[in-house]
Amino acid sequence: MDLQTTYMGLKLKHPIVASASPLSEEVSNIKKMEDAGASAVVMFSLFEEQLKHEEAAMEHFMSHGSNSFAEALNYFPKVEEYHAGPERYLDIVRRASEAVDIPIIASLNGITNEGWIDYAKYIQEAGASGLELNIYYIPADITIPGAEVEGRYLEIARHVKASVTVPVAFKLSAYFSSFGHLAKQLDDAGADALVLFNRFWQPDFDIDKREIVHSLHLSRPSQIRMRLLWIALLYGRIKASLAATTGVYSHVEIIKYLMAGADAVMTTSALLKNGITFLSTLRSQLMEWMEKNEYSSVSQMKGSMSQRHVADPTAFERANYIKILERYKSKYAL
Repeated sequence: MDLQTTYMGLKLKHPIVASASPLSEEVSNIKKMEDAGASAVVMFSLFEEQLKHEEAAMEHFMSHGSNSFAEALNYFPKVEEYHAGPERYLDIVRRASEAVDIPIIASLNGITNEGWIDYAKYIQEAGASGLELNIYYIPADITIPGAEVEGRYLEIARHVKASVTVPVAFKLSAYFSSFGHLAKQLDDAGADALVLFNRFWQPDFDIDKREIVHSLHLSRPSQIRMRLLWIALLYGRIKASLAATTGVYSHVEIIKYLMAGADAVMTTSALLKNGITFLSTLRSQLMEWMEKNEYSSVSQMKGSMSQRHVADPTAFERANYIKILERYKSKYAL
């Protein structure tokens, strides 16, 4: 049985990838992921704010002297509030790349088109096999037009692609007026992969304390549908690889994503909940299902349920919504 797949130009033994999470902060955990069967590991993210913190602190130190250094740092987020500083991040990437035989994909998280993206070349030099850019940008300024938001993504894409030779993936949100058009523009700009979709942090309220609640919940299998839709729509229409992320708890979600057209399927929540060794369970489940259903390879099922290959392509569009509503009307008619 052939489980191999190609993601962002990287040859993977199978499509199951450990996505960015606190688990990858330790090289020992990354080795455990390899032992449990991960085909690749996406590192935890290095944030733009961390890089700016370091740059601002150094600039203040050089121009004002060491006596005022500590006070200046009070104006910036404390480095220890993040997972790791820039130098430690590079060290982990370097040691992880040397310790395992699977690809190590570093992750940069930011929103501007300024100096932080230059850090991509340092990550490449540290030995990363690829880079995932998580452009976590919420356009809260209501005066910014959509074209300007998309332009920011494209400028970052072109800048990073010009800076490195390793493949670059872009982890995106679905909140664009025409996501397919943006995907095509990123593809034309040289993106090696698109990761669908980022889950933006969304606030909750404590109505008694009148405070914003800072919490993040693990993903759920029910959240895969928007990802299925867009992977199925983009499959065969862009050159970039497609990766699915969110809601992967069993072989069922993996198979659905593959049938939609994903080249790689990423999971974090299932590992945080069930432990790193759950990777081997996912791989075994996938193989058992393929054998039972007489699939000899991952490539045989990939894209089989995409819009290009299903009998009724309108099932992904508005016409199908009308059919569903009509079904419910007849079901509950008095």
